[in-house]
Amino acid sequence: MPQKNRTAKGVLGGLLGLIGLSAVAGILVTATVTPALAVAGAAGSQALDLFENLPSYLKPDAPMEPSKFYAIGYDGQPVQMATFFDQNRTQVEFDQVSPVMYDAILSSEDKGYYEHGGVNLGATAKALIDNVRGTSSRGASTISQQYVKNVLVQQCEQKVLPGDENYADKTAQCWLDATNAVGTDGIERKLQEMRYAIQIEKDYSKNEILLGYLNIASFGGTVYGIEAAANYYFSTSASNLTIAQAATLAGIVQNPNRYRIDKTGGSATDTDGNAVNSEADGYSLTKVRRDYVINRMYADGKITEAQHAEAIEAPIVPALQPPSQGCAAAQNNAYFCQYVKTVVLSDPAFGDSPEERVKALQRDGLEIYTSLDLRIQDPAVAALKDRVPANYDNQYFGGAGVTIEPATGRILAITQNTTFQETPTEDQAYSSLVYAADYAHGGSAGFPVGSTYKLFTLIDWLETGHSVNESINGRHQTLKMNVCDGQTQPLKTSEVNNFNNNPGYYGTPMRFTKDSLNSGYFAMASKLEICDINAVADRMGVTTWDPDAQKVVKTTDFNYPYNVLGDKYIAPLDMASAYATVANKGVYCPPKAIDRVVNQKGEELPVPETACSQVITPEVAATAAYALQGVMAQGGTGSGANPWDGTPLIGKTGSHQTYATMMIEASTKAASAVYIGRTEGQANIWNEWFNGNYLQNIRYDVARDMQAAANAVLGGGDQFPAPDNNLTRRVLVDLPNVVGQSVADATSTLEGAGFSVNVGAPVDSDAAEGIVATQDPGAGQVSSGTTVTISPSNGQGATVPDVSGKPLADAVEALKAAGFTSVTPHASCAAGDDDDKTVNSTTPAAGTATKKSTAVTVKCS
Repeated sequence: MPQKNRTAKGVLGGLLGLIGLSAVAGILVTATVTPALAVAGAAGSQALDLFENLPSYLKPDAPMEPSKFYAIGYDGQPVQMATFFDQNRTQVEFDQVSPVMYDAILSSEDKGYYEHGGVNLGATAKALIDNVRGTSSRGASTISQQYVKNVLVQQCEQKVLPGDENYADKTAQCWLDATNAVGTDGIERKLQEMRYAIQIEKDYSKNEILLGYLNIASFGGTVYGIEAAANYYFSTSASNLTIAQAATLAGIVQNPNRYRIDKTGGSATDTDGNAVNSEADGYSLTKVRRDYVINRMYADGKITEAQHAEAIEAPIVPALQPPSQGCAAAQNNAYFCQYVKTVVLSDPAFGDSPEERVKALQRDGLEIYTSLDLRIQDPAVAALKDRVPANYDNQYFGGAGVTIEPATGRILAITQNTTFQETPTEDQAYSSLVYAADYAHGGSAGFPVGSTYKLFTLIDWLETGHSVNESINGRHQTLKMNVCDGQTQPLKTSEVNNFNNNPGYYGTPMRFTKDSLNSGYFAMASKLEICDINAVADRMGVTTWDPDAQKVVKTTDFNYPYNVLGDKYIAPLDMASAYATVANKGVYCPPKAIDRVVNQKGEELPVPETACSQVITPEVAATAAYALQGVMAQGGTGSGANPWDGTPLIGKTGSHQTYATMMIEASTKAASAVYIGRTEGQANIWNEWFNGNYLQNIRYDVARDMQAAANAVLGGGDQFPAPDNNLTRRVLVDLPNVVGQSVADATSTLEGAGFSVNVGAPVDSDAAEGIVATQDPGAGQVSSGTTVTISPSNGQGATVPDVSGKPLADAVEALKAAGFTSVTPHASCAAGDDDDKTVNSTTPAAGTATKKSTAVTVKCS
């Protein structure tokens, strides 16, 4: 805009500036561009010294460019998943731009581009005079100078980090500072631009500068560079632009936001405030500029008369193709994309501050190659979406699944039933939360994981030297639970109950694991400490959500007996990693989603650091896997999730009350975790029906299909190592003698020692009625948890005394004295006088407890 109300002093100062600075421009440019011309005179020398004090070197940085996320496609090659940008730009090579685009931009902006050395002297001198007069603000810049201007704008904008509270004002000022062409400041800016342009021409070829200009130039809004402009405005590429399209884009670049053609209601206003350059007026302002470009192309001989006529006649008809950016564009992969985005925005590998990391994501043109494998991801998406609707009952019923690689921690799949959307909405079918991840990686608080948490009791059981074949009392009982540091709490297992109201039984951790017996695992935990169990979870990479503090905390921060059954809110990804640790011989590999990062120059950059570590011994891991394989075997609680493709699997089921369910399974090559249940609230899902299945059983089908896909892609899995002999030993304990005790006392004694008791039918014994007469097995060393049968006396028996060696008469008298009413000598006692016969045995034998009416036969020697 022309300057108004200039003072005489201002005009005088401007004229003096014009004299000196024009001398600089004329002398230096002439000397640089046409060195054969002689340069002489004191005034020229002084002007040259003044010009020499200006900065002389400008190194164009890589322009802002979108960063891109890639997944692994079905052919193993990268597939673009999402882009992020401040400026939508796709850089192209010289031969990827249509020649008519070069003709259009040069005819309209710099006809003599290939003839000058970076500066057009005649146009520059005229612009300087007009600027001093205040009658024009035109810059008369060559393509080289415009390239310099855009580079300077980019460099200025790069210094304004995203998140700056004055971001919009500062970036706008970058443009104003670089394009100011009025008065003395405008002259100085123009001279600096000229000096840089001359240097640029020495460092780069004409074609490189022209292409650099087209790659960096603004085309309105967030559209930058000729390829993005062609894509956006005409749904084509820079290589396929028509004459009319090329002329339109060449016209837009002269005043991008005024001439843009994506504002159907108008991109500018007239002096009366009416919208102009709209769809209704045929984008009149842009058409005038476009037609000017076409006329210049014709005048320069770049197009024929027929081409000129056709192009002039053509209306401006945009074919807009808005660029998609952000994770919503990743569609089925959006939740994995969001996970990666949180890594980029939080990890120091992408910058020391939040602002720098946003810059890396939106401006640095990074190629981020992720671990997402579409061969595993796509079946996972189908497995969930076919079974869990985006909004089942408007009570936050949802589902999520994740698959990871145990040996590396690479996340291979993340799926969720909802549709990704960052705009808040009341429709529960949409969410931006990543259910599979923790709060730091998608805003979810996790879910109660139920009996899948029993893994950590099993690990602690083994680490303290217990055996999976050690028999313990898993019946309902009141236990004294060791919490931490000697503190105890009582727990009545019947208040929690078992599946199908099972009263529990005496058994081993092997069976408890297969059956997921709650009372059995509480019995195991009563011999351990809750804080130690939670410490195992912490060691295996598990964190939990504290709803009161509204933050992620360690699993050891809160320790209660019910932790054994998984009441903590935990991310499915954390649980998948824990089971993957068992499958990986006790080595924990933190989850990671980024394989490679490449910058605009094609250079490899550091990725976020992760390190695998041995957190449980191989022996404990192998024995835990041995127990967990029973879950996936026929008759195990997780057998419904087994794809039965021959892959060895470990696994565990889980549920919490009546609103949350989980299924986790793993081979040595892939671990999958699935959560199905309420994502908010605790509304019952049990025995609710959808698409031919109970809601509580959906987890099995989803996990099965996810694991089957991973098995197919990764080649199944290896056999798990054999369990440790010591940790699978049969444990012998002392069995006390309870003969002679009452049945009640004997039962209490045996159960207190960890044995199961079976009371048999009363037997003949000389003991009083109700007193234990026999036990089987007898006192001594037996396997822990052995079932002992005790038989009470019926009070009707007697014990055959030992009468061997006695004379027959004495023996008979002794037997009758013992209560036996039927005593008969054997034939061996018949010959001779009874007093001469000696007894050597009886039938029943001495020591036999039997009824008093039993016939006793006496044998003689």
